[in-house]
Amino acid sequence: MNRIAPAAAPYEPSIADALARIMPPGMEPLLLFRTMARNPRVFAKMFAGGLLDKGTLTLRQREVVIDRTTARLGCEYEWGVHIALFAAKVGFGPAEIAATVHGAADAACWAADEQALVAVVDDLVDRRSIAEATWTLARAHFDEPQMLELIALAGYYHTISFLCRGLDLPLESYAARFPVNA
Repeated sequence: MNRIAPAAAPYEPSIADALARIMPPGMEPLLLFRTMARNPRVFAKMFAGGLLDKGTLTLRQREVVIDRTTARLGCEYEWGVHIALFAAKVGFGPAEIAATVHGAADAACWAADEQALVAVVDDLVDRRSIAEATWTLARAHFDEPQMLELIALAGYYHTISFLCRGLDLPLESYAARFPVNA
C-alpha cells in the first residue's frame, strides 16, 4: 500500500509534458514520478533541479555517483531503476553493480577517476563533507565545474533517496535488487 496514492493519467499538461520528456516511449512513468505529481509544485521543482540533462560528467561517471549515493542511503527503489535502465548502457558488469552497493572506494573494478567519485560520495554520505585527501584525489581527475556537478548530483540523489524511502515506495517490477554481499 502506497503512503500517498500516485496520480493517474490523464495528467495535467505540464506534468504530462515532463513525463513524456523523461520516460522512454511506451514505458509507464515511475511510481516516484506519479506520486510526486500529486504535488505539481514539488514535481516541477524536482524536474527543474534534477540534473537529468547532459552535464560535465560522462554518463558512466554520473551513474557511478547516482548508484553509489542511492545504495549508500539504502534506496533500493532508485538504485534498482538506474541499474535496470543504465547499467548495461554504461558498461557496468556484475562486479561494478555489486561494488556500487558493497565495494570499497578503491575496488579494483573501478578506474582511478571512478574510485575518486566513489570516495567523494562516501565522504558526503558518511561525513556530510569531503575530506581534504578525498578532495585532492578527485581534483586530480575533475575540474571545478565537474566537482560542482558531482556534489550537486550526490545531493540531488540524496533528496531522491529520502523521497523514495520516506514514501516507502515498492520497487518497480523491472528494477534490479540489491546484490547479496558475498
